Amino acid sequence: RVGKSTIIKKVVERFRLLGYTKMGGFYTSERVKDGRRAGFVIHTLDGRSGRLAEIGLESRYTLGKYGIDLAAFESIALSALEDAINLGYLVVIDEIGFMELKSRRFRELVSNALTLSPPVIATIMRSSFDFPDTIKAREDVTLITVRVENRDRVVDQIVEMVRDLILISSQQEKDRYTGLLYRLVDQ
Repeated sequence: RVGKSTIIKKVVERFRLLGYTKMGGFYTSERVKDGRRAGFVIHTLDGRSGRLAEIGLESRYTLGKYGIDLAAFESIALSALEDAINLGYLVVIDEIGFMELKSRRFRELVSNALTLSPPVIATIMRSSFDFPDTIKAREDVTLITVRVENRDRVVDQIVEMVRDLILISSQQEKDRYTGLLYRLVDQ
């Protein structure tokens, strides 16, 4: 555990400090009980939260000792993700991992985000698995491996890369509308 979720939270906070608020999606955190990890909590960028998984939770969906609350995940995290995609916001996903992949709708939304949205910032599982492997193999995806040695520099690196993509995206959008305006005037 090198702190991928912590990096996501720091990147989001940095963008907020820069005045960029057009972001949506979710991140996860550990729920600790008696000094031990007892589960995971979902937090949306608009302030909602709920249970993702918990030790001993009775659920049709499990991963190891964790029962996964897929209904909470889909109603909280996926509604935030869908809103961000539909609004054209910067999409934040923490994480594309085994628990989240239990949801077919999640896989669909991730695919849509990568196809339709402005930049997507996501953490993704390191293990090899079909859906995450297709994402990692995409030419339009930049992978940054987080290690203890580089995790403090990664926040700056991500913010710089994404800020540049937002500026390019914003300029392309302006160019598209300018081109549309010229076409309307020329006809």
